[in-house]
Amino acid sequence: MGGFSLVEMIAVLGIIIVVLGIMFITLQPALRDALMLLRAARQRAIADRKRYIVVFGQPAPTGAPVPLGAPNPSSIQVFRWDVAQPVSPAPVQISTIDLPYDIQFQVLSGIPTGAVPDGFGNGSVAIDFDQGVGAGRTNLVMFLPDGSAHDLLGNLNNGILYLARNGDLYSSKAITVFGSTGRVRGWRLVSQAGAATWIEQ
Repeated sequence: MGGFSLVEMIAVLGIIIVVLGIMFITLQPALRDALMLLRAARQRAIADRKRYIVVFGQPAPTGAPVPLGAPNPSSIQVFRWDVAQPVSPAPVQISTIDLPYDIQFQVLSGIPTGAVPDGFGNGSVAIDFDQGVGAGRTNLVMFLPDGSAHDLLGNLNNGILYLARNGDLYSSKAITVFGSTGRVRGWRLVSQAGAATWIEQ
C-alpha cells in the first residue's frame, strides 16, 4: 500500500538512464575535440612548415620565454609561432576550445598509478608534459615542421593530460603525446574484473 508501483520504478530508472547518457555524451566530445586539436596542430606544423604551440589550461608562469596570452584554466589554445631573423615575432593565437562546464583537467583519486598510459608520469598531475625535463613548461606542446613535439626550450616533449568529471572516476580520459614522433593517443579508464584499467580509444 505504501510502496512504489512498477510504473513509478520504471519511470525513475528511465530518468536515471537519460541523465547518465547526457553526462557520458558531454565527456566524449571533450576528449575528441582535444585529440583533434592536437592532431590538427601537428598536421598544420608539417604542412605550413611552422611551429604550432598547444597550451592546456594553466596560466603561463612568470618569466616564460614566450608570451602566450592569458589562458583560461578550462580551455585549450593553439598558437602559431613564425620564425624570423634576427628575432621571431610573438606567437599568434589561432584557435581555442573550452571544456564543457562539468569537465576539468584533473586526476581523480582511484586511477591506477602503477600502470599509467604509455608510462608517462605517475598519475598524480593533471597536465604533465616535459617528462624528465626539469626546467620546461608542463602545460604545453610545440609541434615542429618535422612533426615532432618539443617544449619551448627545444627538448623533446613527452607527456600526458587527464580530463574527468568531478567525482566520477570512470569518466576519466587521458591523452598522451610522444615527443620524437608527435604521435597523439587517447585513453579511457574502464573497470576490468573490478580494477581500474586504461585502454586506448
